[in-house]
Amino acid sequence: MSLAAARRLAIWEGLRATTPSPRTELEYSTPYELVVAVTLSAQATDKSVNLATRKLFPVANTPHQLLALGVAGLTPFVRSIGLYNAKAANLVAAARILIEQHDGQVPHDRAALEALPGVGRKTANVVLNVAFGEPTIAVDTHVFRVANRTGIAPGKTVLAVERKLLKTTPPQYLHDAHHWLILHGRHVCIARKPRCAQCAVAQWCTFKGKTREDAA
Repeated sequence: MSLAAARRLAIWEGLRATTPSPRTELEYSTPYELVVAVTLSAQATDKSVNLATRKLFPVANTPHQLLALGVAGLTPFVRSIGLYNAKAANLVAAARILIEQHDGQVPHDRAALEALPGVGRKTANVVLNVAFGEPTIAVDTHVFRVANRTGIAPGKTVLAVERKLLKTTPPQYLHDAHHWLILHGRHVCIARKPRCAQCAVAQWCTFKGKTREDAA
């Protein structure tokens, strides 16, 4: 095993030891609820999305119910979330497509998922991984940052990082990989002042800007 591969393995082991059973922080109970929550989470916090969906899902948690609400009916539930007008329009349009083309079910297919308004590659990866158990890796800003800082999968673009992660991550870590990286980036390897003193993988990390003390 090369030194780089050994270092990557140590990082994955360290992240797994910290959070043995990671899961998304978005609240959902069905694949469709997950699609709605992830769509709403773009440029928004999971906390703000959960606050909104706790009120929305008891009223509308199926494509038929959401379509019946329409944009005007959906907007009050998501008004607290950034870009809510566009997101409401996309969700209603996506609900119509799911009903007309997929019998109201979330498709287990990347192309079909990415054909839904408001669903890009990252959202499709989340749905494929979380709802259907596929070993995909969704690369958001946290994953991109941690992959580059640690050196586990450096890349200049989101797609480059995703491809490198898929190529170099041992199979036993693939299913949970993006959760570990997201949680690590959200709570430890934060953007402005990473909490390196709290980091379980600091000794294997190649980041040159390591902090000596925890962020305040």
